[in-house]
Amino acid sequence: MNRLVISRPGAGVIGVVFPASHDQGVLCRRILEGHARDEGIPSGEDAVIGLVTSELLTNAIDHGGGGGAHTFQELGSDVRVRSKLTVSSSGWILEVSDRGGGDPEELRAFLDPDGLPDLEDERGRGFFLLASSVDSLTVEANPEGDGLTFKAERRYDSAGES
Repeated sequence: MNRLVISRPGAGVIGVVFPASHDQGVLCRRILEGHARDEGIPSGEDAVIGLVTSELLTNAIDHGGGGGAHTFQELGSDVRVRSKLTVSSSGWILEVSDRGGGDPEELRAFLDPDGLPDLEDERGRGFFLLASSVDSLTVEANPEGDGLTFKAERRYDSAGES
């Protein structure tokens, strides 16, 4: 099983597919953040991309079929996480897809930043922070139908409003 697979399908776009373990997720995050800097993101956006990338990748590893494996060697099967970061002059889009099943409808309630999360509930606080940091955060079934795809979008012209 290959570890990281990197693709560059177009200008400003990088894709990384990796085994669903935290050590591989850290490498993926570094690659995505480096790509964003190389593409010339505005000052301050690196912190936002770092938070969003870390949260979405960690969620995919812990809940998306990897079982929270800390190392590549701990994975019992070849479970992959797909990520794609598109950076343009007006903003960025991060997509993260897992293979852990899940119902997008069940998670959509956690993506609404208008209400405060229930601090007694162990679910939803991370999504609240993410949704508050970006212009749009959505969840859908992944293209294969066996997991979820989260899509975070941020436009630079509204960075001060988030």
